[in-house]
Amino acid sequence: MRSHRRPRLLAPLLLIPLISSCFASGGGDDSGSGDAGDGSRLRVALAFPPAEGLSPYGADATLLSRLAVTEGLTALDANGSAAPALAESWRQDGEKTWEFTLRDATFQDGSEVTPAAVAGSLTHATDAEPAPAALAGVTLTAKAEGDRVVRITTAEPDPVLPLRLSSPSLAVLSAKAYADKDRVDPVGTATGPFELTKVNGATSASLDRFDDYWGGRAQASGIDARFIADGTARANALRTGELDIAEAIPVAQAATLEKDTRRDTATTRTTSLLFNASSGTFEDARLRAAARAAVDTSVFAKDVYEGYADPGAGIYGPAVTWAEGKRTAPVGRAEAKKPSGATIDLATYDNRPELPEVAQVVKQQLEKAGFKVKLTVREYSRLEGDALAGKFDAFVLARNTLVDTGDPVAVLASDYTCDGGYNIAQLCDKGVDRAVAEAEKTADTAKRQDAAMAAEARVLGSDAVVPLVHQRIITGVAGSVQGVILDPYERTLVGTGTRR
Repeated sequence: MRSHRRPRLLAPLLLIPLISSCFASGGGDDSGSGDAGDGSRLRVALAFPPAEGLSPYGADATLLSRLAVTEGLTALDANGSAAPALAESWRQDGEKTWEFTLRDATFQDGSEVTPAAVAGSLTHATDAEPAPAALAGVTLTAKAEGDRVVRITTAEPDPVLPLRLSSPSLAVLSAKAYADKDRVDPVGTATGPFELTKVNGATSASLDRFDDYWGGRAQASGIDARFIADGTARANALRTGELDIAEAIPVAQAATLEKDTRRDTATTRTTSLLFNASSGTFEDARLRAAARAAVDTSVFAKDVYEGYADPGAGIYGPAVTWAEGKRTAPVGRAEAKKPSGATIDLATYDNRPELPEVAQVVKQQLEKAGFKVKLTVREYSRLEGDALAGKFDAFVLARNTLVDTGDPVAVLASDYTCDGGYNIAQLCDKGVDRAVAEAEKTADTAKRQDAAMAAEARVLGSDAVVPLVHQRIITGVAGSVQGVILDPYERTLVGTGTRR
């Protein structure tokens, strides 16, 4: 079994306040312009506690962006295209070089956002070990060019570099963030409308409004963030008035909230069953085929998610609006083989409360087909390392397919190729790698989408993944709160216009 780098991900969830009006908000004007006064502090609960000390290079990157702390050179708009953020414009200069023109902006420590500072920040990201997921398979060099321009050159042509730079893991931080060579410190060193001032381990964090934010002064004076992995506890705290915003309300708790306090949003998150294709029971493609055939995906959206989801159609769901019309049949599936009591170690995590129930249903279905199944459920941060090391035969994962870069090809490269940094399926298939490589080098948007779907057909044909359901995320919002950002990419939650 080949080794894998520890990922920079998850699943987990951050957009930029500049483009927050592109997404549905919780009501009211989402503009941060004008005099916001002192404002009230927002009380926000996030589902995933920091797993890596709020490093911008891993899963914690989305925590920082959802709280409007960090930004990159670009952002994603509602259509999944690159939009201006710290860079107000960009242009391509040859196949391998892009020039990004910076806007006037200030870091939260008072220093200016200069081309040298941006180039330095991106250089630190490229040197990170392991590399951020957005840079998987990409080598880039960033250099200052005059007073306003950052020139970025890639080793190979990268037609989606502006999209790639929207990744939360490529947030731009000031030089002060890198003073300690052993860690990156986002406290007071980012550029967003809210400044991280205190972090209490994996329990809570305090943020104050950054009054010099280039996009306008935020209407809330700060944020008191709590990290609450238990979904029932998040719902209870919202219901009793302890919180203003609670993300990822469990489906089972939705009915306990008043109708006007729950908002559901179609997302680019797909819950899938992944099979370890490199070792153990499912190294045999015929047993993967048998397990895939045994799983009845029709029950999950209706029964487990109680209608807050869509049936699994592929790696990309209905929130990726172009995918359905381009989807083709899986390629290269093996003939199924009788399980004959083959044993399976199945695992999932409970940060998303529906997943243990999904896994339990999967367990029952596989046992009915003749497999013997042991189920393991832990908190995500205690499970990730074992999953990436291939210690389970099967894994139920909720994965946002566009969170890392906004590019549909990126999730295929990171999750299903031989060298992928988030390859829980442990898949190493030459046909898949070739299809993904072909998609990666395609520049035209429509043709790149076609190539992504051709690669998806190869991945699905390997039976290393069974898409179960495409999620709608439920956000709990107190009646007094306006301007919450309901982002299908799960990168943003609050912005300059979020207030109570």
